[in-house]
Amino acid sequence: MKISKITHRDETRILVNFPYNTEMVSLLRQINNARWSKTLGAWHIPYTKEAFNQLKSLFPDIEYETTTEEPYTEKKAVVENKIEKQEAKISTVETNVPNVATNEAITNSATQAVDTKPSFSIRPAKTVSKKTSSVATADAIMIDITGSNIYIKLPKNDKDILFIRSFKYAVWDSAHYCWIVPNYYQNVERILAYFAKREPVVTRHEALLEQTLIEKPEFNKDEMLIINNSGKTLKLYFHYNRELHFEVKKIPYCHWHNVEHCWTIPYSEKFVGELKNLAFQFSLRIKYLEQFKTKYKPRVSRYDVDNFKTCPDDYVAKLKELRYSINTLNTYKHMFEEFINYYSDYEPDEITDQLIVEFLRYLVNERNVSGSYQNQSINAIKFYYERVQGGQRKTYMIERPRKEKYLPEVLSEEETIRILDATDNLKHKAILMTIYSAGLRISELVNLKIKDIDSNRMQIRVEQAKGKKDRYTLLSERTLEILRKYFLEYKPKKWIFEGINGEQYSHRSIQEALRKSVEKAGIKKKITVHTLRHSFATHLLESGTDLRYIQSLLGHSSSKTTEIYTHITTKGFEQIKSPLDKLKIK
Repeated sequence: MKISKITHRDETRILVNFPYNTEMVSLLRQINNARWSKTLGAWHIPYTKEAFNQLKSLFPDIEYETTTEEPYTEKKAVVENKIEKQEAKISTVETNVPNVATNEAITNSATQAVDTKPSFSIRPAKTVSKKTSSVATADAIMIDITGSNIYIKLPKNDKDILFIRSFKYAVWDSAHYCWIVPNYYQNVERILAYFAKREPVVTRHEALLEQTLIEKPEFNKDEMLIINNSGKTLKLYFHYNRELHFEVKKIPYCHWHNVEHCWTIPYSEKFVGELKNLAFQFSLRIKYLEQFKTKYKPRVSRYDVDNFKTCPDDYVAKLKELRYSINTLNTYKHMFEEFINYYSDYEPDEITDQLIVEFLRYLVNERNVSGSYQNQSINAIKFYYERVQGGQRKTYMIERPRKEKYLPEVLSEEETIRILDATDNLKHKAILMTIYSAGLRISELVNLKIKDIDSNRMQIRVEQAKGKKDRYTLLSERTLEILRKYFLEYKPKKWIFEGINGEQYSHRSIQEALRKSVEKAGIKKKITVHTLRHSFATHLLESGTDLRYIQSLLGHSSSKTTEIYTHITTKGFEQIKSPLDKLKIK
């Protein structure tokens, strides 16, 4: 058994390393506040005299670095081993290097172009070591600093790893073979000081750092601030409270936003009710605000730009060669056209990393697009430089936005009846009933062929849907009746729902038919065709259908995707009473 001193989650602890042994674990558990850390992959105990003495009595054969001092005094413990000496060296380096950013080993080389072809690492303000070439050696230490994270690539070394693990929330990224440390407090200064003598290659992403300067809203210690963000997410602010912190983390899809320093939760009246109950439980006043974003600025079309540039033929050809779906092909094509027409005076190969960053900032600050749209745009641009141009794949230190977790809008069974009753056109009624009764996507509906309807087994075959998967879903008896009436009147030839000239029915016509029915039914919710699919899943769940069957009917690869409907259903929610209702208020 080996022990050492560490700083774990801003707390000084004693790290205890030993090969797994059930008896040793049971003995170690006897020490008060002994904990197992998944991050460290080891046990750790409090850095106190009592804990150390108890550990020594349980395990007399502890290994630690010997010193000329007593094994333990009030001022200094024997467990201050190599890590303590290492920290002493760091403090010496910090006094010798008053400003690491201005150290002569780190210089600004942003204006020195290594290659005329963009590397697409999106590094607008590079600061690298003079002594390193454009190709880093295997022993080089690479440090990328962004607004919210510090990315560290280095040769494997136990001392270095133990140092990095001492930072709170430091994690290993196995996909990119690097460590990720949050960029806050003095983390950057500590890391640069530690590695200063080994002359690391340091890259600062200044353009992205500016985006993180978000002003925190004001709220008091006795308040819980809830901001309704456009009816899609809830931003939650409160002063640190350990118990409340753990309760909030139990809410589904809740995560901590490093940039805005708040908890974000998908908007739902159910979750708002849970937060109000928590505020009451911890004697906090609710401060509820609504914040609505400006609507998206539309994408520039070919009619808005003179000499509009179309997507290169080799870009489309590569997408087809790799068998991307038609939806992905169209999405990438339109997004890349938006990018190249934003810089209409440049050829695609002339667009630099800095210009790419400015375009991404334009999407966020002026277009006000969602995080999902921004991610798709990044992927479309990456596809050109990596796959079409054959550029080398690299670790891209791009501050991608975290994908938002939204709870979908659903209809009640009564609202579904009102919409279908308000649809007078036979074809439109058959379309909406088929989508709802089978849980189809709009693209799956228009791709249905006559042969896909199996009235004997009461099933609908869905071919090559999202993810290039086939599946079977339900064919309801009521839907079969309406489809037979529709067949007799419209007599389709190939596709179940055809246009005037026998082509597939258009998405736009279906959307417009639903819009008119919703308006006629007097429903104020924001309803789309996909809402019918969400409602199908939610209503099945509320009627007691097993989640695994719903997953199969919807064609979801992961059960986690289907589990979102468990947070939408109101089944049992009406039985929960607010604690306010129990109070006798005059």
